[in-house]
Amino acid sequence: MVDSFSFAAHDDFLDRVADLERLEDWWSGRDRNALALFGRRRVGKSWLFREFAHAKPALILVSERRAEGAQLIRFAARLEPLLGVRPDLPDVPALFSALYALAEDEKALIIIDEFPYLLPTRARDREEVLTAVQAVMEDRDTSQLKLVLCGSHIGQMATLLAEESPIRGRLTPLAVDPLRFSDAQEFIDAASPKERIERFAVAGGMSLYLDELGGGGSLRNRICERVLNHRGPLFNDPREVLEEELRQPGIYFSVLEELAAGERSIGDLATAIGAKGRELGPYLKTLRQMQLVEQIAPVSAGREFRDHRFRVADGFLRFWFRFVFSFQEDLRTGLLPSDHYDGEIGPVLADHVAPMFESLCREWTRRQLGRRASRVGSWWGNALDKLRQSGERQTEEVDVVGLQRSAVTIVGECKWTSRAVTRQVLSDLETYKIPAMRQAKLKFASGGPLIVLFSRSGFKQNLIDVSAERDDVQLVELDEIVDRLVAA
Repeated sequence: MVDSFSFAAHDDFLDRVADLERLEDWWSGRDRNALALFGRRRVGKSWLFREFAHAKPALILVSERRAEGAQLIRFAARLEPLLGVRPDLPDVPALFSALYALAEDEKALIIIDEFPYLLPTRARDREEVLTAVQAVMEDRDTSQLKLVLCGSHIGQMATLLAEESPIRGRLTPLAVDPLRFSDAQEFIDAASPKERIERFAVAGGMSLYLDELGGGGSLRNRICERVLNHRGPLFNDPREVLEEELRQPGIYFSVLEELAAGERSIGDLATAIGAKGRELGPYLKTLRQMQLVEQIAPVSAGREFRDHRFRVADGFLRFWFRFVFSFQEDLRTGLLPSDHYDGEIGPVLADHVAPMFESLCREWTRRQLGRRASRVGSWWGNALDKLRQSGERQTEEVDVVGLQRSAVTIVGECKWTSRAVTRQVLSDLETYKIPAMRQAKLKFASGGPLIVLFSRSGFKQNLIDVSAERDDVQLVELDEIVDRLVAA
Protein backbone atom coordinates (compact mmCIF):
# COMPACT_ATOMS: atom_id res chain seq x y z
CA MET A 1 0.00 0.00 0.00
CA VAL A 2 1.31 3.43 -0.97
CA ASP A 3 1.19 6.00 1.83
CA SER A 4 -0.50 9.36 1.45
CA PHE A 5 2.01 11.96 0.28
CA SER A 6 2.41 15.20 2.21
CA PHE A 7 3.89 18.23 0.47
CA ALA A 8 5.69 20.33 3.07
CA ALA A 9 5.18 23.54 1.07
CA HIS A 10 1.48 22.92 0.39
CA ASP A 11 0.41 26.12 2.18
CA ASP A 12 2.93 28.20 0.20
CA PHE A 13 1.94 26.94 -3.25
CA LEU A 14 0.79 29.67 -5.66
CA ASP A 15 -1.15 29.63 -8.91
CA ARG A 16 -0.99 26.89 -11.58
CA VAL A 17 -4.77 26.49 -11.26
CA ALA A 18 -5.31 25.35 -14.85
CA ASP A 19 -2.43 22.85 -14.70
CA LEU A 20 -3.72 21.38 -11.44
CA GLU A 21 -7.19 21.07 -12.91
CA ARG A 22 -5.79 19.19 -15.89
CA LEU A 23 -3.85 16.86 -13.59
CA GLU A 24 -6.91 16.23 -11.42
CA ASP A 25 -9.00 15.41 -14.51
CA TRP A 26 -6.36 12.85 -15.53
CA TRP A 27 -6.22 11.42 -12.00
CA SER A 28 -9.97 10.97 -11.72
CA GLY A 29 -10.50 9.92 -15.33
CA ARG A 30 -10.19 6.56 -17.04
CA ASP A 31 -7.04 7.35 -19.02
CA ARG A 32 -4.49 4.60 -18.26
CA ASN A 33 -1.75 6.21 -20.30
CA ALA A 34 1.25 7.57 -18.48
CA LEU A 35 1.36 11.35 -18.28
CA ALA A 36 4.41 13.00 -19.86
CA LEU A 37 4.93 16.18 -17.81
CA PHE A 38 7.61 18.46 -19.23
CA GLY A 39 8.86 22.02 -19.07
CA ARG A 40 11.99 24.09 -18.66
CA ARG A 41 14.05 23.99 -15.51
CA ARG A 42 12.91 26.53 -12.93
CA VAL A 43 9.40 26.67 -14.39
CA GLY A 44 7.97 25.01 -11.26
CA LYS A 45 7.35 21.39 -12.30
CA SER A 46 8.62 19.90 -9.02
CA TRP A 47 6.33 22.05 -6.91
CA LEU A 48 3.44 21.42 -9.30
CA PHE A 49 3.59 17.63 -9.23
CA ARG A 50 4.20 17.62 -5.46
CA GLU A 51 1.17 19.83 -4.94
CA PHE A 52 -0.79 17.48 -7.19
CA ALA A 53 0.43 14.46 -5.19
CA HIS A 54 -0.47 16.07 -1.85
CA ALA A 55 -2.91 13.89 0.15
CA LYS A 56 -2.90 11.19 -2.55
CA PRO A 57 -1.38 7.69 -2.29
CA ALA A 58 1.78 8.72 -4.09
CA LEU A 59 5.47 7.94 -4.42
CA ILE A 60 8.03 10.23 -6.07
CA LEU A 61 11.19 8.71 -7.56
CA VAL A 62 13.85 11.21 -8.61
CA SER A 63 16.34 10.18 -11.31
CA GLU A 64 19.80 11.67 -11.33
CA ARG A 65 22.84 11.80 -13.59
CA ARG A 66 24.33 8.52 -12.42
CA ALA A 67 24.71 4.97 -13.68
CA GLU A 68 21.43 3.21 -14.45
CA GLY A 69 22.24 0.30 -12.13
CA ALA A 70 22.88 2.57 -9.14
CA GLN A 71 19.61 4.38 -9.68
CA LEU A 72 17.62 1.18 -9.99
CA ILE A 73 19.15 -0.19 -6.79
CA ARG A 74 18.05 2.98 -5.03
CA PHE A 75 14.54 2.69 -6.46
CA ALA A 76 14.33 -0.96 -5.41
CA ALA A 77 15.05 0.09 -1.82
CA ARG A 78 12.20 2.64 -2.00
CA LEU A 79 9.80 0.00 -3.33
CA GLU A 80 10.72 -2.77 -0.89
CA PRO A 81 8.50 -1.66 2.04
CA LEU A 82 5.58 -1.15 -0.36
CA LEU A 83 5.87 -4.51 -2.14
CA GLY A 84 6.94 -6.53 0.90
CA VAL A 85 10.01 -7.74 -0.91
CA ARG A 86 12.90 -5.99 -2.61
CA PRO A 87 12.19 -6.18 -6.35
CA ASP A 88 14.84 -7.29 -8.80
CA LEU A 89 15.33 -4.31 -11.11
CA PRO A 90 17.99 -5.17 -13.69
CA ASP A 91 16.68 -2.59 -16.15
CA VAL A 92 14.07 0.11 -16.74
CA PRO A 93 11.38 -2.27 -18.13
CA ALA A 94 11.65 -4.25 -14.88
CA LEU A 95 11.05 -1.01 -12.95
CA PHE A 96 7.85 -0.40 -14.92
CA SER A 97 6.71 -3.97 -14.23
CA ALA A 98 7.23 -3.45 -10.50
CA LEU A 99 5.31 -0.17 -10.55
CA TYR A 100 2.33 -1.70 -12.34
CA ALA A 101 2.37 -4.60 -9.87
CA LEU A 102 2.39 -2.14 -6.97
CA ALA A 103 -1.00 -0.77 -8.07
CA GLU A 104 -2.72 -4.01 -9.00
CA ASP A 105 -5.19 -3.81 -6.12
CA GLU A 106 -5.24 -0.13 -5.17
CA LYS A 107 -4.97 3.12 -7.07
CA ALA A 108 -1.57 4.77 -6.72
CA LEU A 109 0.26 7.75 -8.16
CA ILE A 110 3.93 7.20 -9.06
CA ILE A 111 6.01 10.10 -10.37
CA ILE A 112 9.43 9.55 -11.94
CA ASP A 113 11.17 12.91 -12.03
CA GLU A 114 13.85 13.49 -14.72
CA PHE A 115 12.86 10.24 -16.39
CA PRO A 116 15.22 10.73 -19.40
CA TYR A 117 18.19 10.22 -17.03
CA LEU A 118 17.16 6.55 -16.83
CA LEU A 119 17.52 6.09 -20.58
CA PRO A 120 20.69 5.40 -22.61
CA THR A 121 22.17 8.32 -24.50
CA ARG A 122 22.66 6.41 -27.78
CA ALA A 123 19.55 6.52 -29.93
CA ARG A 124 19.66 2.83 -30.85
CA ASP A 125 20.03 1.72 -27.23
CA ARG A 126 17.32 4.11 -26.09
CA GLU A 127 14.88 2.78 -28.69
CA GLU A 128 15.61 -0.76 -27.56
CA VAL A 129 14.82 0.10 -23.95
CA LEU A 130 11.66 2.00 -24.87
CA THR A 131 10.47 -0.89 -27.03
CA ALA A 132 10.78 -3.17 -24.01
CA VAL A 133 8.96 -0.58 -21.87
CA GLN A 134 6.21 -0.49 -24.49
CA ALA A 135 5.67 -4.22 -24.06
CA VAL A 136 5.28 -3.76 -20.31
CA MET A 137 2.85 -0.87 -20.78
CA GLU A 138 0.55 -3.07 -22.84
CA ASP A 139 -0.66 -4.47 -19.51
CA ARG A 140 -1.48 -1.04 -18.09
CA ASP A 141 -5.23 -1.68 -18.16
CA THR A 142 -4.85 -4.44 -15.56
CA SER A 143 -3.33 -2.01 -13.05
CA GLN A 144 -4.67 1.04 -11.23
CA LEU A 145 -1.34 2.80 -11.58
CA LYS A 146 -1.32 6.49 -12.46
CA LEU A 147 2.21 7.06 -13.76
CA VAL A 148 3.82 10.44 -14.41
CA LEU A 149 7.07 10.69 -16.37
CA CYS A 150 8.58 14.11 -15.80
CA GLY A 151 11.51 15.79 -17.55
CA SER A 152 13.22 19.17 -17.85
CA HIS A 153 15.13 18.52 -21.05
CA ILE A 154 12.37 19.38 -23.46
CA GLY A 155 14.17 17.92 -26.48
CA GLN A 156 14.54 14.54 -24.80
CA MET A 157 10.93 14.54 -23.64
CA ALA A 158 9.87 15.45 -27.18
CA THR A 159 11.57 12.30 -28.49
CA LEU A 160 9.32 10.22 -26.20
CA LEU A 161 6.27 11.86 -27.81
CA ALA A 162 7.58 11.79 -31.37
CA GLU A 163 5.79 9.72 -33.98
CA GLU A 164 8.63 7.19 -34.16
CA SER A 165 8.82 6.71 -30.38
CA PRO A 166 7.84 3.18 -29.28
CA ILE A 167 5.82 4.54 -26.34
CA ARG A 168 4.20 7.50 -28.09
CA GLY A 169 0.69 6.05 -27.98
CA ARG A 170 1.09 5.21 -24.30
CA LEU A 171 1.77 8.78 -23.20
CA THR A 172 -0.52 11.77 -22.61
CA PRO A 173 1.49 15.02 -22.88
CA LEU A 174 1.19 17.97 -20.51
CA ALA A 175 3.51 20.93 -21.03
CA VAL A 176 4.20 23.21 -18.07
CA ASP A 177 4.69 26.66 -19.59
CA PRO A 178 6.18 29.81 -18.05
CA LEU A 179 3.63 31.91 -16.22
CA ARG A 180 1.91 34.66 -18.14
CA PHE A 181 1.77 38.20 -16.80
CA SER A 182 -1.69 37.72 -15.30
CA ASP A 183 -0.72 34.50 -13.51
CA ALA A 184 2.57 35.96 -12.26
CA GLN A 185 0.84 38.66 -10.22
CA GLU A 186 0.60 36.42 -7.14
CA PHE A 187 4.40 36.54 -6.96
CA ILE A 188 4.73 40.28 -7.55
CA ASP A 189 4.58 42.61 -4.58
CA ALA A 190 4.30 45.94 -6.40
CA ALA A 191 1.60 48.58 -6.35
CA SER A 192 1.94 50.48 -9.61
CA PRO A 193 1.37 49.08 -13.11
CA LYS A 194 4.84 50.30 -14.11
CA GLU A 195 6.50 48.34 -11.29
CA ARG A 196 4.49 45.21 -12.10
CA ILE A 197 5.64 45.23 -15.69
CA GLU A 198 9.25 45.99 -14.75
CA ARG A 199 9.40 43.08 -12.30
CA PHE A 200 7.85 40.70 -14.80
CA ALA A 201 10.22 41.87 -17.54
CA VAL A 202 13.24 41.15 -15.32
CA ALA A 203 12.03 37.91 -13.71
CA GLY A 204 10.26 36.43 -16.72
CA GLY A 205 7.64 33.72 -16.27
CA MET A 206 9.69 31.18 -14.32
CA SER A 207 8.35 30.51 -10.83
CA LEU A 208 11.75 30.46 -9.11
CA TYR A 209 12.86 33.78 -10.55
CA LEU A 210 9.51 35.41 -9.83
CA ASP A 211 9.71 34.20 -6.25
CA GLU A 212 13.18 35.73 -5.85
CA LEU A 213 12.56 39.01 -7.66
CA GLY A 214 8.87 39.71 -7.19
CA GLY A 215 8.90 40.18 -3.43
CA GLY A 216 8.99 43.25 -1.22
CA GLY A 217 11.53 46.03 -1.39
CA SER A 218 12.60 47.92 -4.49
CA LEU A 219 13.42 46.06 -7.69
CA ARG A 220 16.89 47.61 -7.58
CA ASN A 221 17.57 46.10 -4.15
CA ARG A 222 16.20 42.69 -5.13
CA ILE A 223 18.42 42.60 -8.21
CA CYS A 224 21.49 43.68 -6.23
CA GLU A 225 20.87 41.10 -3.50
CA ARG A 226 19.62 38.13 -5.50
CA VAL A 227 21.33 38.51 -8.88
CA LEU A 228 24.39 40.77 -8.72
CA ASN A 229 25.75 39.65 -5.35
CA HIS A 230 28.15 36.80 -6.13
CA ARG A 231 26.71 34.90 -3.16
CA GLY A 232 23.14 35.55 -4.28
CA PRO A 233 20.91 32.62 -5.33
CA LEU A 234 20.58 33.76 -8.96
CA PHE A 235 24.11 35.04 -9.58
CA ASN A 236 25.20 31.86 -11.40
CA ASP A 237 21.91 30.01 -11.84
CA PRO A 238 21.49 30.33 -15.65
CA ARG A 239 25.08 29.22 -16.21
CA GLU A 240 24.62 26.15 -14.00
CA VAL A 241 21.36 25.17 -15.66
CA LEU A 242 22.72 25.51 -19.20
CA GLU A 243 26.04 23.80 -18.48
CA GLU A 244 24.08 20.83 -17.17
CA GLU A 245 22.15 20.45 -20.41
CA LEU A 246 24.54 21.61 -23.16
CA ARG A 247 27.65 19.79 -24.33
CA GLN A 248 29.39 22.86 -25.79
CA PRO A 249 27.99 25.76 -23.74
CA GLY A 250 30.54 28.32 -25.01
CA ILE A 251 28.94 28.81 -28.42
CA TYR A 252 25.45 28.75 -26.94
CA PHE A 253 26.46 31.38 -24.40
CA SER A 254 27.80 33.62 -27.18
CA VAL A 255 24.53 33.28 -29.09
CA LEU A 256 22.43 34.05 -26.02
CA GLU A 257 24.60 37.01 -25.03
CA GLU A 258 24.19 38.57 -28.46
CA LEU A 259 20.45 37.92 -28.59
CA ALA A 260 20.04 39.40 -25.10
CA ALA A 261 20.79 42.80 -26.62
CA GLY A 262 17.86 42.46 -29.04
CA GLU A 263 16.33 40.50 -31.90
CA ARG A 264 18.78 39.40 -34.59
CA SER A 265 18.60 37.78 -38.01
CA ILE A 266 20.82 34.76 -38.41
CA GLY A 267 23.14 36.79 -40.65
CA ASP A 268 23.54 39.60 -38.12
CA LEU A 269 24.00 37.05 -35.36
CA ALA A 270 26.69 35.19 -37.28
CA THR A 271 28.57 38.43 -38.02
CA ALA A 272 28.43 39.50 -34.39
CA ILE A 273 29.97 36.31 -33.01
CA GLY A 274 32.33 35.63 -35.92
CA ALA A 275 30.66 32.53 -37.31
CA LYS A 276 28.96 31.43 -40.51
CA GLY A 277 25.19 31.40 -40.69
CA ARG A 278 24.97 27.74 -41.60
CA GLU A 279 27.14 26.86 -38.62
CA LEU A 280 24.69 28.52 -36.21
CA GLY A 281 21.66 26.60 -37.49
CA PRO A 282 22.11 23.52 -35.24
CA TYR A 283 22.78 25.68 -32.17
CA LEU A 284 19.68 27.79 -32.76
CA LYS A 285 17.65 24.65 -33.35
CA THR A 286 18.75 23.25 -29.98
CA LEU A 287 18.00 26.51 -28.18
CA ARG A 288 14.57 26.60 -29.79
CA GLN A 289 13.90 23.00 -28.74
CA MET A 290 14.84 23.99 -25.19
CA GLN A 291 12.39 26.92 -25.49
CA LEU A 292 15.16 29.38 -24.68
CA VAL A 293 15.07 31.12 -28.07
CA GLU A 294 12.13 31.97 -30.33
CA GLN A 295 12.14 32.33 -34.11
CA ILE A 296 9.82 35.10 -35.26
CA ALA A 297 8.54 36.54 -38.52
CA PRO A 298 6.29 39.47 -39.48
CA VAL A 299 2.68 38.60 -38.75
CA SER A 300 1.89 38.84 -42.46
CA ALA A 301 4.72 36.53 -43.59
CA GLY A 302 3.93 33.45 -45.63
CA ARG A 303 5.64 30.07 -45.55
CA GLU A 304 8.20 31.22 -48.09
CA PHE A 305 9.49 33.97 -45.77
CA ARG A 306 13.19 33.52 -44.97
CA ASP A 307 14.26 36.66 -43.11
CA HIS A 308 13.39 35.34 -39.65
CA ARG A 309 14.64 36.93 -36.49
CA PHE A 310 15.62 35.24 -33.26
CA ARG A 311 15.15 36.44 -29.69
CA VAL A 312 15.63 35.14 -26.15
CA ALA A 313 12.31 33.75 -24.99
CA ASP A 314 12.70 34.32 -21.25
CA GLY A 315 12.92 37.70 -19.53
CA PHE A 316 15.33 36.70 -16.78
CA LEU A 317 17.66 34.82 -19.14
CA ARG A 318 17.76 37.91 -21.36
CA PHE A 319 18.46 40.11 -18.34
CA TRP A 320 21.21 37.81 -17.01
CA PHE A 321 23.07 37.49 -20.31
CA ARG A 322 22.87 41.23 -20.92
CA PHE A 323 23.80 42.53 -17.48
CA VAL A 324 25.45 39.71 -15.50
CA PHE A 325 27.19 37.16 -17.71
CA SER A 326 30.15 39.26 -18.87
CA PHE A 327 30.48 41.06 -15.51
CA GLN A 328 30.65 38.02 -13.23
CA GLU A 329 34.40 38.15 -12.67
CA ASP A 330 34.25 41.87 -11.82
CA LEU A 331 31.41 41.24 -9.36
CA ARG A 332 33.37 38.40 -7.76
CA THR A 333 36.46 40.53 -7.33
CA GLY A 334 35.15 43.70 -5.81
CA LEU A 335 32.66 45.48 -8.08
CA LEU A 336 29.78 46.50 -5.82
CA PRO A 337 26.35 45.28 -7.00
CA SER A 338 24.89 48.74 -6.33
CA ASP A 339 27.59 50.42 -8.46
CA HIS A 340 27.04 47.94 -11.28
CA TYR A 341 23.30 48.48 -11.18
CA ASP A 342 23.59 52.26 -11.15
CA GLY A 343 26.21 52.33 -13.91
CA GLU A 344 25.13 49.56 -16.29
CA ILE A 345 21.54 48.58 -15.58
CA GLY A 346 19.48 51.48 -14.21
CA PRO A 347 20.15 53.88 -17.11
CA VAL A 348 19.01 51.32 -19.72
CA LEU A 349 16.47 49.26 -17.79
CA ALA A 350 13.72 50.81 -19.92
CA ASP A 351 15.36 49.30 -23.02
CA HIS A 352 15.17 45.88 -21.40
CA VAL A 353 11.53 46.33 -20.38
CA ALA A 354 10.30 47.74 -23.72
CA PRO A 355 10.09 44.39 -25.63
CA MET A 356 8.04 42.88 -22.79
CA PHE A 357 5.76 45.91 -22.83
CA GLU A 358 5.27 45.47 -26.57
CA SER A 359 4.40 41.81 -26.01
CA LEU A 360 1.83 42.75 -23.37
CA CYS A 361 0.33 45.33 -25.73
CA ARG A 362 -0.11 42.63 -28.35
CA GLU A 363 -1.76 40.42 -25.71
CA TRP A 364 -4.07 43.29 -24.77
CA THR A 365 -4.98 43.70 -28.43
CA ARG A 366 -5.88 40.02 -28.77
CA ARG A 367 -8.09 40.17 -25.71
CA GLN A 368 -9.70 43.56 -26.23
CA LEU A 369 -9.92 43.74 -30.02
CA GLY A 370 -10.21 40.09 -30.97
CA ARG A 371 -13.28 40.72 -33.08
CA ARG A 372 -11.25 43.01 -35.30
CA ALA A 373 -8.15 40.81 -35.54
CA SER A 374 -7.82 37.04 -35.30
CA ARG A 375 -4.02 37.24 -35.64
CA VAL A 376 -1.82 39.77 -33.86
CA GLY A 377 1.93 40.20 -34.15
CA SER A 378 4.53 42.71 -35.30
CA TRP A 379 5.83 43.69 -38.74
CA TRP A 380 9.09 44.83 -40.24
CA GLY A 381 10.28 45.47 -43.76
CA ASN A 382 11.85 47.96 -46.17
CA ALA A 383 11.14 51.66 -45.92
CA LEU A 384 9.58 53.45 -48.87
CA ASP A 385 11.81 53.15 -51.95
CA LYS A 386 12.32 56.90 -52.31
CA LEU A 387 13.48 57.14 -48.69
CA ARG A 388 15.85 54.18 -49.07
CA GLN A 389 17.36 55.74 -52.18
CA SER A 390 17.92 59.05 -50.40
CA GLY A 391 19.32 57.27 -47.35
CA GLU A 392 16.74 58.94 -45.13
CA ARG A 393 15.19 55.67 -43.85
CA GLN A 394 16.14 52.07 -44.58
CA THR A 395 13.66 49.90 -42.66
CA GLU A 396 10.37 50.26 -40.85
CA GLU A 397 8.98 48.37 -37.86
CA VAL A 398 5.48 48.33 -36.42
CA ASP A 399 5.00 47.00 -32.88
CA VAL A 400 1.40 45.81 -33.20
CA VAL A 401 -0.32 44.61 -36.36
CA GLY A 402 -3.66 42.82 -36.38
CA LEU A 403 -5.00 40.80 -39.29
CA GLN A 404 -8.50 39.63 -40.09
CA ARG A 405 -8.79 37.30 -43.09
CA SER A 406 -5.28 38.34 -44.18
CA ALA A 407 -6.18 42.05 -44.22
CA VAL A 408 -4.57 44.55 -41.87
CA THR A 409 -7.22 45.85 -39.50
CA ILE A 410 -5.09 47.20 -36.62
CA VAL A 411 -1.77 49.05 -36.52
CA GLY A 412 -0.22 50.09 -33.23
CA GLU A 413 2.87 51.58 -31.61
CA CYS A 414 4.09 51.01 -28.04
CA LYS A 415 6.15 53.60 -26.16
CA TRP A 416 7.86 52.62 -22.91
CA THR A 417 9.38 56.03 -22.22
CA SER A 418 9.25 58.56 -19.39
CA ARG A 419 7.79 61.18 -21.76
CA ALA A 420 4.20 61.50 -22.90
CA VAL A 421 3.59 60.37 -26.48
CA THR A 422 3.21 63.21 -28.97
CA ARG A 423 1.31 63.58 -32.22
CA GLN A 424 4.59 62.86 -34.05
CA VAL A 425 4.21 59.12 -33.34
CA LEU A 426 0.88 59.10 -35.16
CA SER A 427 2.38 61.17 -37.97
CA ASP A 428 5.26 58.73 -38.43
CA LEU A 429 2.85 55.81 -38.66
CA GLU A 430 0.77 57.49 -41.33
CA THR A 431 3.66 59.06 -43.25
CA TYR A 432 6.22 56.28 -43.25
CA LYS A 433 5.14 52.99 -41.73
CA ILE A 434 1.69 52.30 -43.10
CA PRO A 435 2.79 53.37 -46.63
CA ALA A 436 5.78 50.99 -46.33
CA MET A 437 3.38 48.18 -45.44
CA ARG A 438 1.27 49.02 -48.50
CA GLN A 439 4.42 49.06 -50.63
CA ALA A 440 5.17 45.56 -49.33
CA LYS A 441 1.81 44.48 -50.80
CA LEU A 442 -0.02 44.02 -47.52
CA LYS A 443 -3.77 44.15 -47.98
CA PHE A 444 -5.65 46.60 -45.76
CA ALA A 445 -9.25 46.46 -44.61
CA SER A 446 -11.59 48.82 -46.39
CA GLY A 447 -11.62 52.17 -44.65
CA GLY A 448 -8.09 51.68 -43.36
CA PRO A 449 -6.85 50.25 -40.07
CA LEU A 450 -7.65 51.20 -36.50
CA ILE A 451 -4.56 52.93 -35.09
CA VAL A 452 -3.87 52.07 -31.44
CA LEU A 453 -1.17 53.88 -29.49
CA PHE A 454 0.07 52.49 -26.16
CA SER A 455 2.01 54.57 -23.66
CA ARG A 456 3.67 54.12 -20.28
CA SER A 457 3.58 57.87 -19.57
CA GLY A 458 0.36 59.09 -21.13
CA PHE A 459 -0.20 61.35 -24.14
CA LYS A 460 0.36 64.99 -25.03
CA GLN A 461 -2.74 67.14 -25.38
CA ASN A 462 -2.22 67.61 -29.15
CA LEU A 463 -2.53 63.85 -29.62
CA ILE A 464 -5.48 63.57 -27.25
CA ASP A 465 -7.28 66.24 -29.29
CA VAL A 466 -6.66 64.35 -32.55
CA SER A 467 -7.92 61.11 -31.00
CA ALA A 468 -11.10 62.82 -29.82
CA GLU A 469 -11.83 63.93 -33.40
CA ARG A 470 -11.10 60.60 -35.11
CA ASP A 471 -12.85 57.24 -34.77
CA ASP A 472 -9.82 55.39 -36.15
CA VAL A 473 -7.36 56.43 -33.43
CA GLN A 474 -7.39 54.89 -29.96
CA LEU A 475 -5.10 55.81 -27.05
CA VAL A 476 -4.39 53.20 -24.36
CA GLU A 477 -2.69 54.09 -21.09
CA LEU A 478 -0.72 51.82 -18.78
CA ASP A 479 -3.44 51.35 -16.15
CA GLU A 480 -5.89 50.12 -18.79
CA ILE A 481 -3.40 47.60 -20.18
CA VAL A 482 -2.52 46.09 -16.80
CA ASP A 483 -6.08 46.12 -15.48
CA ARG A 484 -7.34 44.25 -18.51
CA LEU A 485 -4.56 41.67 -18.51
CA VAL A 486 -4.72 41.01 -14.76
CA ALA A 487 -8.50 40.66 -14.85
CA ALA A 488 -8.35 38.12 -17.69
